[in-house]
Amino acid sequence: MEPSKDISRLIEIMAALRHPETGCPWDIEQNFETIKPYTIEEAYEVSDAIERGDMDDLCDELGDLLLQVVFHARMAEEAGEFSFGDVVNAITAKMIRRHPHVFARSAADTPDAVKIQWDEIKQAEKRERAERRARRGITEDFKGGFLGSVQRSFPALTEALKLQERAAKVGFDWSAPEPILDKIEEEIGELRVALREGDRAKVSDELGDLIFAVVNIGRHVKADPEQAVRGTNTKFRRRFSHIETVLEADGETLEDATLERMEEIWQAAKAIERAVIAGAE
Repeated sequence: MEPSKDISRLIEIMAALRHPETGCPWDIEQNFETIKPYTIEEAYEVSDAIERGDMDDLCDELGDLLLQVVFHARMAEEAGEFSFGDVVNAITAKMIRRHPHVFARSAADTPDAVKIQWDEIKQAEKRERAERRARRGITEDFKGGFLGSVQRSFPALTEALKLQERAAKVGFDWSAPEPILDKIEEEIGELRVALREGDRAKVSDELGDLIFAVVNIGRHVKADPEQAVRGTNTKFRRRFSHIETVLEADGETLEDATLERMEEIWQAAKAIERAVIAGAE
């Protein structure tokens, strides 16, 4: 099989990878839930390539993201739900439906007219979506209710922040940061209990509660949790890189270094950072 610019070749490759007898063992055993993290990861990598202005990487990462779409569509087709062609048909139909002023099906020729038309189309789509969900017996709808405007597609920390901001608009909120710190201590205690019991599902649940509470304290002190964690990630990268550099200079490797040795260098990196900050002040 040779590479091709034709999307049908990618679909054929995915079908071959998923073939129950001759396909790839790893690809065959995947399902929507196991692939979902990779889909999110690829979307972030597309974003990263854009931020870095790296067009070579962007081309490559868009291909990886497209593969995720093909992968999900193939699994859906195997389950008798829909195919890649149905995905393409759905999005092309949506674009045509939402832009009648472009595709010669509407006389809307001003921004205000287009907005009114767009809102009408969106309302019609919501009714159609509700009908489809009802036919499938799906009753829970996270797009409804007061919190429905908060997109579940946001990164988890951002979704948590926006859910809290939305709830705060109707008074469902802490009055000050201090009670949230007590809540964090409470959640830590519950996490300790879950860890002692060894219940992985409960540990995950309690960990989520703890992180949600930490996001809340960030909101109250005007520190965006997503940016705060990004800052910490950068700091971790920098300090760990220092560990690598020092070990290499001393003829050592990460694999052979003890935890105590790495911690020693880590603390030295922190001291260097504090000295730099103090010097800047």
